[in-house]
Formats: sequence, structure tokens, C-alpha cells
Amino acid sequence: MTRAELHENLMVALDTLRSHKVRSALTILGIVIGVTSVISVASIIDGLNGYIQHRVEEFGSRTYFVSRIPLGPRFGRMPEHIRKRKYFQATDAEMVRQLVPHADNVSVFGTRAFFFGDSNDVRYGSNSVERVILRGAEPSYFDAIPLFAVSNGRAITKFDEEHSRPVVVLGAAVADSLFKAESPLGKMVRVNGQQYEVIGVFEHDPGLFGGPGVDSFVVMPFSLFHKRYPESKELILGFTVPKGLPSEQVVDDVTNALRRARKVGMNAQNDFEITAPDFLTNLWNQLTGALVLLTSIISSVGLMVGGIGVMNIMLISVTERTAEIGVRKAIGARKSDIRAQFLLEAVLLSVVGGAIGIALGALFALVVRTVMPSIPATVSPVWVTLGVAISVGVGIFFGYYPANRAANLDPIVCLRYE
Repeated sequence: MTRAELHENLMVALDTLRSHKVRSALTILGIVIGVTSVISVASIIDGLNGYIQHRVEEFGSRTYFVSRIPLGPRFGRMPEHIRKRKYFQATDAEMVRQLVPHADNVSVFGTRAFFFGDSNDVRYGSNSVERVILRGAEPSYFDAIPLFAVSNGRAITKFDEEHSRPVVVLGAAVADSLFKAESPLGKMVRVNGQQYEVIGVFEHDPGLFGGPGVDSFVVMPFSLFHKRYPESKELILGFTVPKGLPSEQVVDDVTNALRRARKVGMNAQNDFEITAPDFLTNLWNQLTGALVLLTSIISSVGLMVGGIGVMNIMLISVTERTAEIGVRKAIGARKSDIRAQFLLEAVLLSVVGGAIGIALGALFALVVRTVMPSIPATVSPVWVTLGVAISVGVGIFFGYYPANRAANLDPIVCLRYE
């Protein structure tokens, strides 16, 4: 097909669409729904994937956690052999430091929070904050988890830890609620009725999807936390793998050290869990898997309905233009010319529907990003290209049969058609 023929067929296709506006709009509705759903969900997932990856980097991309029970959401009651595992002790971290000197930032920390059934409150004068997360941490904790970065003041030091000093670092939201415009550094606050000096404030971090973030934390030296809250037995160990060392080697060495410290038998299973730094990414992929599947089904149904609509409208168009086909063949039009004309009309219908779907999907992503900044929906060029490809594919697949039918019509029969 020459450029002139392509231009002529395109003009004829546009004239056909303009002459049947309502019918064409209803035809492409299914394609619009299918492409819009694909672009919308893909933009949200793409944006959130980048956000989750950024959070993993902030959390510590080479930081591993060792716990008595598996970390993350749990459904149902844990098996008895897990519930009977021994609690971790501070001595376990010391054993890892001694036996695995190439593991960096080995630290132990404990948590007292509402999701464990505990209650905490922080007071300064007449101001108070409840439902804070109280954590006891060693100095190396702040190096292991970069998310807990201090923006004002300082973090807990080795001197604070060795002398169990009554000092705390506050989350930004906690500090703002207690002190308003006043500087919190050097002030005395009461945590669960006991006095502590504020030595620092963490950088602002609201949390992941509305969950508790660093803003809700109050961190004190682990030695003091362990003395004042001995009932908080669920301790977690953290360590980082130095750059240049294989993660598997360091994890194996830490595993062997902990098995020795906890006196695990030679053939017995580990009585602890080691969580990799990508656990958040893996959890997110599991959660989005069902969403992607559901969206694929909805999109497929929409595209199928749209494709059937395109086929139906093209069959009607072939019937309505039978006489025109006969005249074109009588004056020398080839089968390929007729086929190309009707196939181009089908593709044009689909592409118009796809373009509208892409625009609506991008608009939806913009609205989501504006209304809920915690969901950074972004439309990537990859998905725009895929949306166009899907539209063209639907037009070709569902438009070929009517186009081929038109091309194979007998010109004599067409000229006699009324």
C-alpha cells in the first residue's frame, strides 16, 4: 500500500467514524474500560514498587533480622513448636559479635507497643501522646537501620548504653505534639511515669500506607529498657552484611553462631528465623499478585467486549457498504485494498478507544497521587506503549474477519445489492 492509498483509506475511515459517532462511541467503550483499568492499576503498582524499593533502601538493604518467631503478618495460631521456642537474650548478640566479627552493627532491641497488648504514654507538662511505640536499642541499631536517622540532637551512644542513662530520642510527630514550637532538646519528659531527658529527634517518617512509622517511636538505651520492662521478652537481633562480602556466607556464620549460643542440636532445626532485607518487597509482591490477577481478568473482559463490538460494527459496516465495495472492485480495487480499508477502520476504532483509556488512566493516576500522596501513582512510557499495542492488537484480531469478508465479496453480487 502506497502512502497515498494509506492516506485515502485513513480519511475514509475517519469519515465513517464521524458519520456514526454514537455507534462508534458505544463500540469502543469496552476497549476504553479495559485499557483504563490496565493503565490505572499499572500506574499505581509501578509507583508503589518504586516507593517500596525506596523504603527497603531506607530500612537497610543489607540488614538482616533474627527473631524467635517469623516476622510479618500472621494468620491463625502459630504452631506449638514455634510458640515454645526460647526467647532471645542480650548475650546472644554478644556471642554473634565474638564468633562472627565480619558481621557489622550486630545489635539487639526490644519493643513495647500497643500491638503487643502494652500501653505507653509520653508527657511533657500538660501535653501527652499515647499509643507510642517504645523501643530499647543499642547504639549500633541506628547504623543497622538508616530509617532511624536523627535530624536534631544525637542518637544513643555507647556511654548511654553502658550507664543505662535515662535518655530518649523522640519521633518527629511525638516531639511536635509535646513541644509544639519549643525545642525538645535537653527537656525532661515522662515516659510511663518515669523521667527521661530528650537528647534527639528523628527525621520525619509517617510510616508505610498509614501504618506506624518512626514518627511514633520513642527510643531509649536497651540496657535501661531491659531493666525497666523485663516482661518485654520478645527481643530481635539485627546485623548488616559488609559490602564486598557474600550475604550467604555471613548469614550462614551468624546461623551457626546462634545455634551454638542457643544449644541447638546438630540435626535439629533452627529455633529462630532470619529475615532477609527484601522481606518487605516479597510481602508486597504477594499482596499485589492477587490485584494484578483481578485487574487482568477485568481488563481481558473489557477488551473482549470491546473487540466483539468492533467486529460487530465492522460486519454491519460491510453490509451497509456492500454496493460501495462492488463499485470499488468494478473500477479496479483489489482484494488487498478492500481488506486494508476495513482493517484500518477497525484498528482506528481500537486505537481511539485505547487513547481515551490511556488518558483516563493517566488522569486517574494524577487524582490518586494528588488525593493520597502516600500512593505515588505514575504512568510509565512502558505501559503507555503497551496500551497502544493492546489497542492495535484488538483492532487487528477482531477486525480481520470482517475485513476479509468484505474483500472476498463478489463484485457482481455487490452491485445488485439493495
